[in-house]
Amino acid sequence: MHANMDWLQSRVNISPDRIAVVDAATDDSWTYNELHERANKIANFFLTNGVKSGDRVAILAPNHIGYLDFFFACMRIGAIFIPLNWRLGKDELTYVLQDSKPKIVGVAPLFRDKVEDMDVDTEIIDIAGNHYCDSLPYERHSFDSHVKEEAPLAMIYTGGTTGRPKGVVLSHRSILWNALNTIVSWDLGADDVTLISTPMFHTGGLNVYTLPLLLAGGKVVLSPEFKPEKAVENLLKYQCTVVLFVPTMYHMIIQTKEFQEASFPHMKVFVSGGAPCPHKIYDAFREKGIAFKEGYGLTEAGPNNFYIDPSDTERKIGSVGKPMMFNDIKIVKDDGSLAEVNEVGELVLKGYHSFEYYWNKPDETNQVIKDGWIHTGDLVKQDEDGYVYIVGRKKDMIITGGENVYPLEIEHWLEAHDSVDEAAVVGLPDKKWGEIVTGFVSLKDEVTVDELKEYCHQRLTRYKVPKNFFFLEELPKTHVGKINKALLKEQYANAGTL
Repeated sequence: MHANMDWLQSRVNISPDRIAVVDAATDDSWTYNELHERANKIANFFLTNGVKSGDRVAILAPNHIGYLDFFFACMRIGAIFIPLNWRLGKDELTYVLQDSKPKIVGVAPLFRDKVEDMDVDTEIIDIAGNHYCDSLPYERHSFDSHVKEEAPLAMIYTGGTTGRPKGVVLSHRSILWNALNTIVSWDLGADDVTLISTPMFHTGGLNVYTLPLLLAGGKVVLSPEFKPEKAVENLLKYQCTVVLFVPTMYHMIIQTKEFQEASFPHMKVFVSGGAPCPHKIYDAFREKGIAFKEGYGLTEAGPNNFYIDPSDTERKIGSVGKPMMFNDIKIVKDDGSLAEVNEVGELVLKGYHSFEYYWNKPDETNQVIKDGWIHTGDLVKQDEDGYVYIVGRKKDMIITGGENVYPLEIEHWLEAHDSVDEAAVVGLPDKKWGEIVTGFVSLKDEVTVDELKEYCHQRLTRYKVPKNFFFLEELPKTHVGKINKALLKEQYANAGTL
């Protein structure tokens, strides 16, 4: 089916003069009509520079109006939008750019040094300030926005088990249905206002509240950095009604004087996502009588999949709720049968919000999408009332401060060190980060913790470098000779909170 998938145009027709976007750093704001005009300029600029339907364009910037300029321009001309993770090291960033081959990369001055001397054939443009698009030369073109629903619109890179990020391809349909599902299931409307200080290169920054609220005609306040005191101040200043933070951010927010003194008269609900949320964060909101809940998602599906009414969170603490209106779930055991009530199994999901495929990775795609169902690799259970609880991850993925970390990559690097015999990396519980990356090593020769950290920094992105190391004579093994990570996690469970 070919359809006009340019819903921004439709939204502009309905509410041209409503404020769509605000920059919290400068207090600049744009109406829907102005957002639309900016997208037209960028779309014309792309076409003038040879960007065709199916070509990629990328952005490397803190949260900024440029993300929306690029996204809606891509929607308009059938190009594919890639928000780049600025936390990646140079190696990983180079890999992503070589894998996706964008025609154009918009780069904020803050990250200009990351792309200097990179072996990548692409045109780099500066995204400096909010008026950067006024100086871009272009000729006027006509747009054909009739694209196939399943045509790619965005590609978000997510961590891979081998350490190489995978490009998750989201179609026009995926993004639209995630937004529709969120609006209907979460009861969002034109009067809602959100603050976005989670990075917009994450699906959470882009697809939890930004795009659904713009579809609904609401207001999105973009913050280029996260500081807990400033976040509270902005929530109050802009009279925000809904917001998403990851648990690490909440951990910092609830400790501020600003939070303790604020009553948040306009807030309907605070949402936590990206990692399991510590119960003490729930408590901090309950004490203030403020609605708080957590969600569950992944880049490959939505990321919105569940709804829980905040009034249910007290009796169902830790639950992500029930499936939303337009997606189905199953909980499947290893033998392929469906899990019973309160029995743990793998969560599989289905819906139009699902991703289409991994870029250039057909084998990995086939491992995750089977008969239209997405196999998440996450272990869950569902109670007798239908509420779903995330129990853990099938693989030993660590989530630290909302970032996914795969131990294998770190273990391989550690074991490549001349002094290291064996290495195991696990996530230990931590009040601030949710989990902290922790290394266990047995040694062949003397080496210090600082030397190992320095060695890790040579190769690994900052959040992947173990915060703690423990030196053991020998790493514990299971009866089949594998390193017993479960035992390490159990024995050192309290070490993460040091």
